[in-house]
Amino acid sequence: MEEHPQQIGSHLDDKGDNYDTVGSIATNVADGFTMVAVGDLIVSRPVTKGRHPGFGDIVKVLQDADVTFGNMEMNIFDIRSFKGSPQAEYGGAFHVSLPEVGPDLKSMGFNLMSRANNHTLDWGLEGMRETSQVLDQSGIIHAGAGENLAQAGAARFLETARGRVALVSLATSFTPMSRAGDPAGEAPGRPGLNALRLAKSIVIPPEKLESLRQIRDALPDSRPGARSAPPAVSGATADRPEDPNDPERVVVAGTAFKAGDKAGYSYEADPGDVADILRNVRRGKQFSDFCIVTNHCHQPGNWSEETPDYEQSFAHRVIDAGADAYVGHGPHKLRGIEIYSGRPIFYSLANFFYDDHRTPVGADMFVAYGKDPRVDTDAEVTVAEEAKGFDDPVFYESVITVSRFQQNQLAELRLYPVELGYLKRFANRGVPRLAPPPQAKSILERLQKLSKPFGTEIAVENDVGVIRLRPNSP
Repeated sequence: MEEHPQQIGSHLDDKGDNYDTVGSIATNVADGFTMVAVGDLIVSRPVTKGRHPGFGDIVKVLQDADVTFGNMEMNIFDIRSFKGSPQAEYGGAFHVSLPEVGPDLKSMGFNLMSRANNHTLDWGLEGMRETSQVLDQSGIIHAGAGENLAQAGAARFLETARGRVALVSLATSFTPMSRAGDPAGEAPGRPGLNALRLAKSIVIPPEKLESLRQIRDALPDSRPGARSAPPAVSGATADRPEDPNDPERVVVAGTAFKAGDKAGYSYEADPGDVADILRNVRRGKQFSDFCIVTNHCHQPGNWSEETPDYEQSFAHRVIDAGADAYVGHGPHKLRGIEIYSGRPIFYSLANFFYDDHRTPVGADMFVAYGKDPRVDTDAEVTVAEEAKGFDDPVFYESVITVSRFQQNQLAELRLYPVELGYLKRFANRGVPRLAPPPQAKSILERLQKLSKPFGTEIAVENDVGVIRLRPNSP
């Protein structure tokens, strides 16, 4: 690694010692440093020894990088000897996989993983802890979950030949009781994940807001300044005081509405959570050469390919605090790519694996344990129920991102389109392979369109997306 004088600053402290204030958040990796980032890993079995045509080409891309990151969306344990149980709160499915998956992911090349997402506590603290143990034993560094908030929010570190890498992971989509907490006096800390809470508002035309205000005032429990109860929405809360003098916002029965030109949803990040995250990013970068921040964000919903309105400014603040890359995942669809201050921002990298063979069938475990009148004895109906909600081919398309750095600048970003076998039978679906040319073209064209609002230009060369930056360019 080389230190570049123009990037290094110092300050004289009270003892007369010089310490770094600028270079501490500068990228400081050896030339050729490469980061591979993919999206959600929903994989229930080891796949490297199976018969999956084309998967070997994927593994080669993963193994050739200094850092290979993915979001671990499964709990990993031996269900035959598991001492825990499925929880009443869950992230939409009780994802579970075999302990052999840990070493299998390591053999593919994965060495960094996020643990903060809406499935972290599907199987309780026991599932979270056993998953951590499997990843630790497999030599995979992971961040975003821990025995208290300090542990869950802290950076974790990976040593590579081209520099030390920090990982800070968080989630805006999570079950309400999965948030980690710090000790308070004699009370111990609460295990869980590193959460970024969002206050959600519904955006409506300004002329409709006055009608809602009249409805609010007519309700028997209405009073100015009342705090609304938080809605049962994963990762979001509207529990904040209403300003009766605010002409742009009104809360009705716990739901916040604000005026806007386009109907939709708006989010406001909790300032305390943001401050904690930025502090952990800064600390992580000061003790590393390269810092990756990842966010599991489903907002505004899996139906959307647009980023929620809070996220761009949040990603920028994270990079300003010292992050060298921001990786989003969660909605199971691709979202746009932005280059900010010469550093990559991936707003969503969609699914990388969607091989979910062991998750109990049934939307609710309470139903799965009993008789579900919606499920016929016909096996095909069961298959249809399992596929429900993710039956669009777009959920089975993604990219592998390969970011290469020269002179401590992002020099080139390559995007390898992948497909997960949407048209294959269930037993073979969900394992990635490089997309054939017509499909690769379609995936890259969609990503070009999604990235254009961020000013990002993606060239296509031999069915691979390419973003090139000149050294030392903004």
